[in-house]
Amino acid sequence: MKEYLIIGLGSMGKRRVRCLLHLGVPCEAVTGMDLREDRRKEAEEKYGIRTVQTEEEIDFSRIVAVIVSLPPDRHYLGAQVAFRHQKPVFTEASVMLEDVRKIREGNQGGVLVAPSCTMVFHPALKKIRELVKEGTYGKVCNFSYHSGQYLPDWHPWENVKDFYVSRRQTGGAREIVPFELTWITALFGYPRQVKGYYRKTRDVGCDIEDSYVCALDYKDMVGSLLVDVVGRNGARNLLINLEEAQIQWRWDRRVIELYEAETGVWKYIEVDEELHEKGYNENIGENMYIEEMEAFLSGIENREAFPNTVEKDMKVLALLEEVEGSDEWQTETVQEEARK
Repeated sequence: MKEYLIIGLGSMGKRRVRCLLHLGVPCEAVTGMDLREDRRKEAEEKYGIRTVQTEEEIDFSRIVAVIVSLPPDRHYLGAQVAFRHQKPVFTEASVMLEDVRKIREGNQGGVLVAPSCTMVFHPALKKIRELVKEGTYGKVCNFSYHSGQYLPDWHPWENVKDFYVSRRQTGGAREIVPFELTWITALFGYPRQVKGYYRKTRDVGCDIEDSYVCALDYKDMVGSLLVDVVGRNGARNLLINLEEAQIQWRWDRRVIELYEAETGVWKYIEVDEELHEKGYNENIGENMYIEEMEAFLSGIENREAFPNTVEKDMKVLALLEEVEGSDEWQTETVQEEARK
């Protein structure tokens, strides 16, 4: 029987357990590893899986793949476990370029490394990708996208200071920028240049920049991305202007709105209803996570089945650093603080 190891049993680790079970993996084929006894106990009681505290408790001859659901600044530590035992590895969304570089360099055996690209699998964005790529409405002229949530709502069951989103390098808003840029670059390609600003605009319970605004320059089009963790109502709003159409989508509506210039008529394309896990924002469906995990399992046999790579991940994270580097005022402020 194929067995899978999930390293980290926090919010995302438990989600990955649910994904595997939904895909038909029996609970006895899933092992969870976490240092925290409370998380191990919760996973055992909720899902019936086996849990361990350390790597030494695992028979890796039975493991076919490793899933790393640790905080972003610990992905490399989880990937190392997979590398030591030459197992394919999936990692959650990255935010630290240096950590991903270490993963690439540490993969001496050349095993599959599958960095998360969850939003690529969102049902609405998959349909929008079809509309854009088929070329019926001409090329894209510009787009704007806003992704906003209220940081304390991410994990209502714990204080934001108790998990990684409260730390500057792995802050909630900073993390979401590459999370969104991953699907944006998959749809529109990589921009020639990006510039932006990032600020702390209010108190969200920790000392991080809570808002990022990014301008993306392409050869013959432009785009904008706004990410925040201050919005009291979660939002993902997308507008795309094509030569002969306009596409609008909001994640709190189960429909894509398409305006056709030739007919002067709005068309409404329904988006499939998604599974929803209790305790999360009702607009955060489980389906895209399940499909992502299915693609990883397929990628074990055929790497082309998984759409993201370490190299692509690094290019996206380099865009984040480019945005931060372009904010001269913020850079000078950080340097001044460092000199104190």
